[in-house]
Amino acid sequence: MNFKSILAKIFAKRVYKSTQKWVKTPVETQRKVFQDLIVQAKNTRFGKDHHFEQINSFEDFAKNVPIRDYEQLKSYIDRVVKGEENILWKGKPIYFAKTSGTTSGAKYIPLTKESMPFHIEAARNAILHYIHETGRADFVSGKMIFLQGSPILEEKNGINLGRLSGIVAHFVPKYLQKNRLPSWETNCIEDWETKVNAIVEETFEQDMTVISGIPSWVQMYFEKLYQKGGKPIGELFKNFNLFIYGGVNYEPYRAKFENLIGRKVDAIELFPASEGFFAYQDSQKEKGMLLLLNSGIFYEFIKSDEFFSESPKRYTIGEVALQVNYVLIISTNAGLWGYNIGDTVQFTSLKPYRVIVSGRIKHYISAFGEHVIGKEVECALQEAMKGTNVRVNEFTVAPQIVPENGLPFHEWLIEFENLPDNIDDFALQIDNFMRKQNSYYNDLIEGNVLKTLVITKVTKNGFQDYMKSIGKLGGQNKIPRLSNDRKIANVLKQE
Repeated sequence: MNFKSILAKIFAKRVYKSTQKWVKTPVETQRKVFQDLIVQAKNTRFGKDHHFEQINSFEDFAKNVPIRDYEQLKSYIDRVVKGEENILWKGKPIYFAKTSGTTSGAKYIPLTKESMPFHIEAARNAILHYIHETGRADFVSGKMIFLQGSPILEEKNGINLGRLSGIVAHFVPKYLQKNRLPSWETNCIEDWETKVNAIVEETFEQDMTVISGIPSWVQMYFEKLYQKGGKPIGELFKNFNLFIYGGVNYEPYRAKFENLIGRKVDAIELFPASEGFFAYQDSQKEKGMLLLLNSGIFYEFIKSDEFFSESPKRYTIGEVALQVNYVLIISTNAGLWGYNIGDTVQFTSLKPYRVIVSGRIKHYISAFGEHVIGKEVECALQEAMKGTNVRVNEFTVAPQIVPENGLPFHEWLIEFENLPDNIDDFALQIDNFMRKQNSYYNDLIEGNVLKTLVITKVTKNGFQDYMKSIGKLGGQNKIPRLSNDRKIANVLKQE
């Protein structure tokens, strides 16, 4: 065992012990986080508008601060983006993480000097917990690759902005700089296919031990490596034994990955977002990810089946139960208050608090990290139909992750009243409108991770027959516009 591995084990033990202090006092830990957030933000514009000086308990907070999503908080965020100080958090943010918006284009998520360190520490600590539990640390001397966005940042009113993964690239610790790939120059390549080809060339003869990224992007990297080397990734990188991922469910990819690698490797799941780093897998033996209760984030939970009621109950960490689907609500040291990030979670353990990401509060597709929402598909279809005689009775969209031939794609199952003159041209028009609305989807198409969408015609009354078959014909029941699996699609294709 080399010196770096020995140091890693010592550091891992220290971090584990530090983590256990707040793990064993979860309610008290969250209470302290809550109090600190209120004190630090009471003189901000948001704090004054919501009477933070009168908030002495969570009950006070819930009365004064409603649940909001980005659009509902946007009037405050717009002022921050314009360069105003002390709006949502003291001073100004140090970065904006730019993400794909839902109804108003790009979203600008503030990152502050208080919040940014936790993004870095959480990713580091996930690896250190793995080392502490397994005793495996030799990989720290090998090469590590993190497939991520370009670290080139723009500037908006004196504040740097970019994708979160690109911002994080500026914070790689010095002790990892020599081990980290790809090179800075390659990481700055904007075109994804060009970038992956460059990464393949840089890493092909390296001793890769850790590979990290969204599964769909890593799969593309692996496939190009396989094409170049003609052998499984596990043979090409004999010491590759740790895959770190987040963003999408890994299970649909697992069989494909094991086939490409040629053997099983350990994996660590992360739950990061621009709004905060919420959880990481702290054990290879237990299901779920450790919810980070000491990271400048105060959590609330609303049962998903009650979320759209007039006054849903807002639960704190000491009130949650196992296997219940909760909408995750956060208040953070970046100035997000009562903020609905859209994700739903379930607790797999209460000692310690571990979660899995169970989905989104609204139907969506993110099988490849594209975050496609209902509004986007409905608008794309409407735009494609303008000026034509095409009429659609019903439709739904599902991912085709493992097609018989070629790249995966989004399959649009449409019951037409009037068919387009050329169904392939019509599909391309929809795809173009989708790409204009959703930058993640556009990146996947441009990067040749996905091919353009495919339309499958559904027989007349096919949707009605499906709804009848599941006992949901009529009333308020609707066909989901989006699914993250193929349960509906497979039934419709059998009609």
